[in-house]
Amino acid sequence: MPLLQIKGLTHWFGGLRAVHNFNLDLEEGELVGLIGPNGAGKTTIFNLVTGAYKPTKGEVWFNGENLVGLRPHQITAKGIARTFQTIRLWNELTVLDNVCIAHASRIKYGLVDSILRNQRYREEEEQIKERALELLAVFGLEKYAQEQAKNLPYGAQRQVEITRALATEPRVLLLDEPAAGMNPGEIGELMKLIQQIRQDFGLTIWIIEHQMRVIMNICERIKVIDFGETIAEGTPVEIQNNPRVIEAYLGEEAF
Repeated sequence: MPLLQIKGLTHWFGGLRAVHNFNLDLEEGELVGLIGPNGAGKTTIFNLVTGAYKPTKGEVWFNGENLVGLRPHQITAKGIARTFQTIRLWNELTVLDNVCIAHASRIKYGLVDSILRNQRYREEEEQIKERALELLAVFGLEKYAQEQAKNLPYGAQRQVEITRALATEPRVLLLDEPAAGMNPGEIGELMKLIQQIRQDFGLTIWIIEHQMRVIMNICERIKVIDFGETIAEGTPVEIQNNPRVIEAYLGEEAF
């Protein structure tokens, strides 16, 4: 069975059909892209998979369990993490605190422990801090640990958001337009970062992205949707040369 399997996913917002009969199998270790015009339903699909929305119809299976009906924090605890189109860091908190907070789904101490701040609480909090610093160091972000998140360069904020997602110890990482707002140099660094994450953490990665440079260079296969429906699926070369994709989205000058 695939690690993540989506069957017949359909969602309506009132009288508007946002997603129709979406299907996808993600095998462990894959790096797959999801593309389509603005408003095609890409982020809605991520929201359905991660529990932000409950689908009108369809199933989302992860590691043999149907996730439909679970809340976002429960799905995160199962092993699916995500980032967002718009950076969602706690701007007034330090970078270290942003990453530490992401461990909430893995905390073992209870409410009483946190109130009393007993030894169990102190030891686990210290372990969380050490783990967060280790993750920041992996991506060269440890120098920002005590900086407020809002003070970081844009590209570094994106990296912190990805690091925070990794702190939840996922098996599948969903990246929603991680290159949005980046300059060409930052995009190049982002591609290296995604490939490093996949290799070092053994993750399955599913990415939405409008930057074709990213999609075509790092994804093994790509799924294309338009008006909520799948119009093509294949390797980067197959997608690049698919007439329907070119007409609906890429355009003759996209490459």
